[in-house]
Amino acid sequence: MASIMTNASALTALQSLNATNKNLETTQSRISTGYRVAEASDNAAYWSIATTMRSDKSSLSVVQDTLGLGASKVDTAYTNINKTIDTVNAIKDKLVAASGASTADKAKIQVEVSALQASLKMTSDGATAAGSNWLSVDTTSGQTAAGTHDDAKIVAAYTRNSAGKVALQTIDVDVQSVKLYEAYASATNTEKGILDGTRLASSGARDNTAVATVGNAAAAATDGYAVSTLTVVGFNDTQIADMINVVDTASKELTDAATKLGAAKVRIDLQKNSTQSLMDSIDRGVGQLVDADMNKESTRLQALQVQQQLGIQALSIANGNSQSILSLFR
Repeated sequence: MASIMTNASALTALQSLNATNKNLETTQSRISTGYRVAEASDNAAYWSIATTMRSDKSSLSVVQDTLGLGASKVDTAYTNINKTIDTVNAIKDKLVAASGASTADKAKIQVEVSALQASLKMTSDGATAAGSNWLSVDTTSGQTAAGTHDDAKIVAAYTRNSAGKVALQTIDVDVQSVKLYEAYASATNTEKGILDGTRLASSGARDNTAVATVGNAAAAATDGYAVSTLTVVGFNDTQIADMINVVDTASKELTDAATKLGAAKVRIDLQKNSTQSLMDSIDRGVGQLVDADMNKESTRLQALQVQQQLGIQALSIANGNSQSILSLFR
């Protein structure tokens, strides 16, 4: 039936052209943005998942920065403890030389010992990184107990469980076991550092019963020495032998402290690599969800452009059909 009121062919052609234009607009948007899911309206589920993953990656990036900062602190403490071990061993060598030496020679040896002791304090005070010093500390305020130091915590991981709950994991460094000097005036010998804590002459261990030994005095169970303050002037060979024992024990504790810091350094390096790998994995996962396949979209664009041209042509032909009705009245 020929009708001038309803052009069914034109309506069909128009619907087809509108569908083609809509698909063309979608394809052009994907090509211009690089995403097939750029907004929630494109695919709500994929957009939501990708947004959460991007948020997690941003948090992991902060964790990566925190690990770098923590690595700087650990490296600084580790390097300075290694220097300290060499200096303490040098003090032990001077004590060995002082054994059996004359009074005049002991005075000369003490000049060298004092210089090494001053170097120890400078090395510890200089072990500051990002405002933190784990070797020369002052827990006058904020300590968990008198003279003790909280563990240093380095944020090392950001995790999300299957329920969507977020948690942070840390690498902890026991500052109490690695510190060399404690500025807290009321700290006991066991609360002080490896170098300034007074140690029993008999065992070499830091002990709260240990008191500073008097030169050439009769031996007592409470006789004690601190690596940072010991002196050979006025002390007999038996007492110097006790000093050697004290310094040797302190050297072993320094080695243990360096081992702990070295282990923390390894953990941080491993976690940095792991975090970077996880960030790369998230990038790949997000890409698989929302990135547009440019090869596919470019091919689709060319096809749609042809369909658009054909649709326009079909609509033009359909609109021309109405003109043919005029010929019936000639």
